[in-house]
Amino acid sequence: MREVTLEVSPGERKAIIGPNGAGKTTLFNLITGVFPPSSGEIILFGKEVTRWPPHKRTALGMARTFQITSLFPKLTVLDNVLLALAGVGRAKLVMWRPLSSYEKFQNRARELLDGAGYWDRRDVQVRNLSHGEQRQIEVLLGLASDPKLLLLDEPAAGLSSGESREMAEFLKRLDPSLAILLIEHDMDVVFDVVSSISVLHFGAVVEQGSAAAIKRSERVQQIYLGTG
Repeated sequence: MREVTLEVSPGERKAIIGPNGAGKTTLFNLITGVFPPSSGEIILFGKEVTRWPPHKRTALGMARTFQITSLFPKLTVLDNVLLALAGVGRAKLVMWRPLSSYEKFQNRARELLDGAGYWDRRDVQVRNLSHGEQRQIEVLLGLASDPKLLLLDEPAAGLSSGESREMAEFLKRLDPSLAILLIEHDMDVVFDVVSSISVLHFGAVVEQGSAAAIKRSERVQQIYLGTG
């Protein structure tokens, strides 16, 4: 990365786009604490967290999803959400108490699944969902820690055009107070979901602005969309 300056405001929906190898996932790894930066600083909710490990950033209000789905396919939708909720709390240290006994987890799981339209399918095994539905559940798991900032690494990866449209609608229904930083190659999803875009090229931000401005940019079309 080369002197990248990036800012995400509360409730903002921002995308990071760029060709393969531009440094998008590397940037996510720096923001979330997977990799240590060689210079510069990372400010999260007013705190300097440059050397903090990932779990401390999560506790402060950051969550992330990955390109590869990491669900438990033989467990139900509800059980996957309950495990995610337990994983971000003290309950993960208690091995002899069933998750069903945690009323707060049950209530929060219902809230998440209800809001996403999955409560009626809570007892369906994840392996019986479509790939697009599994990707949506993956996003729900990212909300288990009740984050203020959600980083999504290619949520529409591997989806059909119809599933990508459904993912875009799903993301648009999320709490408007939640800030989202999105890496995505599906430009229809990007332009439908976000209000601002930063363009990475060879590890540097070469252009940023509103989604409408980036869509019109000749430079972006040349380096990313392959035109001009």
